[in-house]
Amino acid sequence: MPKQLVIIPTYNEADNIQSIIEAVFHLPEQFHVLVVDDNSPDGTSAIVETLIAESYPNQLYIQNRAKKSGLGTAYIHGFKWALKHDFDYVFEMDADFSHDPNDLIQMLNIIQDSKNHVVIGSRYVKGVNVVNWPMKRILMSWFASKYVRFITGLPVHDATAGFVGFRKEVLEKIHLDQVKFIGYAFQIEMKFKAYQLGFNVVEVPVIFTDRRKGKSKMNGSIIWEAIFGVLKLKFKSLLGKIQ
Repeated sequence: MPKQLVIIPTYNEADNIQSIIEAVFHLPEQFHVLVVDDNSPDGTSAIVETLIAESYPNQLYIQNRAKKSGLGTAYIHGFKWALKHDFDYVFEMDADFSHDPNDLIQMLNIIQDSKNHVVIGSRYVKGVNVVNWPMKRILMSWFASKYVRFITGLPVHDATAGFVGFRKEVLEKIHLDQVKFIGYAFQIEMKFKAYQLGFNVVEVPVIFTDRRKGKSKMNGSIIWEAIFGVLKLKFKSLLGKIQ
């Protein structure tokens, strides 16, 4: 029977982590959850470890990392763990409910179709579906995706989306150790590499809601990485170095 895993990277998500895990486990399809925690000082990992011991010993897992090393490296760690443990479908999702766990069902249904390899929970495939963001941030995110599409030719409307599902064979073929970016550019890089390798990338509309608890990890260096990272990705693809 196929197995599906949701990877949730965390840093100081004690306010959200138990609720998001339980929301995933209450879905009508069975998902496993892997939390990749970057040594959160607020005790996020202790909450997860208690849930494992008391409630979900065969469905919830945690990987503790020594320090905060970036979103991209957390997901790469999770992808390698998922492949080692033979999961068929692997999803990225934030801990803060900006991604609605209920949308995992439609994303799973799409990626279970063998002709679809990557599924994106997209904010922009049908208009702009973002709640509680200031207009400045909406415009920045929307124009960033337009910029990515123009520079790379990647045929998606929400290239920076962090709500994504992969079939196992995509993660097996991408050289994960060669994925270099750690912020928004990581999300772009994974989609672009999958597309360059011939995999079918599908978008489904979702509503993105800004976090209600905890603190955003967005900063200026992440934005600049995305801007210049796109140019680097395109240049490397022209040289035939995308893997």
